[in-house]
Amino acid sequence: MSLRLQGIYPPLTTPFDHAGNIYVSKVQHNVEKWNLTALSGYVVMGSTGESVMLATDEKIAIWELVAKHAAPEKLLIAGTGVESVRETVALTNRAAELGYKAAMVRTPHYYKNLINRADAQALYYRAVADQSRIPLIIYNWPQATGVDIPVEAVVAISEHPNVIAIKESSGNLEKVMQLIREVKHGFQVLVGSAPTLWPSLLMGASGAILAYANAAPYSVIAIWEAFRQRDDAAGLDWQNRIGRASALVTTKYGVPGLKHAMDLNGYYGGPPRLPLSVPTVDARREIEAAFKDLKG
Repeated sequence: MSLRLQGIYPPLTTPFDHAGNIYVSKVQHNVEKWNLTALSGYVVMGSTGESVMLATDEKIAIWELVAKHAAPEKLLIAGTGVESVRETVALTNRAAELGYKAAMVRTPHYYKNLINRADAQALYYRAVADQSRIPLIIYNWPQATGVDIPVEAVVAISEHPNVIAIKESSGNLEKVMQLIREVKHGFQVLVGSAPTLWPSLLMGASGAILAYANAAPYSVIAIWEAFRQRDDAAGLDWQNRIGRASALVTTKYGVPGLKHAMDLNGYYGGPPRLPLSVPTVDARREIEAAFKDLKG
């Protein structure tokens, strides 16, 4: 039975104290608060978790902490993608040992001139999938990586029995539609862009992995519920309500802005790791205004 990835998953932020260390008690605080919501599960160590800033032992420590405190019904997905097949496989299988049910693997991108091609991307994912004990989710975020995996590559990779989904974070609705049309039957398309959540669900996306859901999970859960109940008016209303706030904490101010929004809503955001820096006073004001009516 293939894993069904439906509903809303936040890619969890990583709490650091002001010395830059993992803030263990705040991991527990946040996860226990998210446990009370109807979130479908958690993605742990995606880009929102500042995974590129963490050493391997720190990633494993966070996976252990979240697994320990997550409610049993929450599906756990580990962000394991790094540049080499070998290390990605090792991380993926370590997460599998800790109880994670799937791995979200970002497109390799460092040697752009060599791997920004459909065949190179397909080779990477097939090689990882062949050796992984849990199924993979392709993670495409061209705004950060500079690599936009082509639809034909995803279609080819979707044939692999151990690759079950893509998180498409480009925000490109046309691409989402094309993926849904062309991938193998049963392969799931999740979106990573809160500002396009409602239209993506209407087009056939099975769910979403949304950074914004760290700070205001109820508002995106409301969109998912409206979709399930075919309540177009509510879905559109909530989509319009989150539009500005979700853009601020993703495209405009990124993880530091998102962490500030979490602090406003009773979660622990705290500081990012250097060289990321806390938002300016003006940025904080802008975020506070946008989140005023989106508590919790």
